[in-house]
Amino acid sequence: MKKTNPAKLKWEKRKSPKGKYHAYSKDLSAAIGDVRNAWPKKGHPFNLALVKVMPGAAICPFHSHTSQWELFVILSGTGTVRAGQSRHKVKSGDVFMHPPGEAHQIINTGRKPMLLHIIADNPPVDIFHYPDSNKWGTRPHGKFFRMTETPYHDGEE
Repeated sequence: MKKTNPAKLKWEKRKSPKGKYHAYSKDLSAAIGDVRNAWPKKGHPFNLALVKVMPGAAICPFHSHTSQWELFVILSGTGTVRAGQSRHKVKSGDVFMHPPGEAHQIINTGRKPMLLHIIADNPPVDIFHYPDSNKWGTRPHGKFFRMTETPYHDGEE
């Protein structure tokens, strides 16, 4: 059995160039042996992270997944969740889930850091969509792109 204690792990900073997305995380799954984005699949069946979102910032851009489910547990603080076309206030003790296909984003609207757990299943292949920027991404390759529609047989003959 592998075990860890979040108090012993260092916070990993994640911040966008202009600071709109600003959070710190502790990858608890990696600390007990998970291999992220391994192909073929070698990781755990789900991932657990402890995340601290700074006041006024979001964890990441508004996005959806084609395969991955995400479960959130708010440990402290307050915020707003964008889910599809709606917004929901969240606070300490709230638990909510986003299924594949539902675009979502967590924003700390409070005055103190918001602390939460993110539990996500770990599908070996996932495609994510960012509606605000019309961008797509893939796992395991970690590539981001914008699509141009083309006929099915284009370039095949």
